[in-house]
Amino acid sequence: MNNRVIYAIYNDDDILMDAVKKTRAAHHHIEEVFTPFPVHGLDKAMGLAPSRLAICAFIYGCIGITFATLMMNFIMIQDWPQDIGGKPSFSYIQNMPAFVPIMFEMTVFFAAHLMVLTFYMRSRIWPFKEAENPDVRTTDDHFLMEVSINNNEEELVSFFQNTGAVEVKVIEKN
Repeated sequence: MNNRVIYAIYNDDDILMDAVKKTRAAHHHIEEVFTPFPVHGLDKAMGLAPSRLAICAFIYGCIGITFATLMMNFIMIQDWPQDIGGKPSFSYIQNMPAFVPIMFEMTVFFAAHLMVLTFYMRSRIWPFKEAENPDVRTTDDHFLMEVSINNNEEELVSFFQNTGAVEVKVIEKN
């Protein structure tokens, strides 16, 4: 199996965006793009599908508000009803206005914490995982586009040199 890739390194995000568009137009497969900061529109230029993490956030928020409602109903109404400020403790509906801040906070708490875990699992970022950054300069001021080679190495090297890459390397990837 061919594990050779090309690393095209750029020093400007606008040149990178143009190169990504040209690479997609030439029907070359972009494996990954490494940037020191988020580049607006890069995901669309690469042809990536929209993220479904917002759906997860909504589901996690629903879980949080359900948990808060069940928790407050059990604690404040069924298990240990108390007369706090003259409010009746006989039904959850009568005490609902007092519970709204707790429901909101639990919704945000569950959505935020479960989203962090989902993001780390989806991104495959585990504790003690070794960094996959192919070039140290991409954490400072350079941009790297990784493109797979399919028996067209010379063509791709000249193609990326013409797109404005400051450096083009052919690497054997593990």
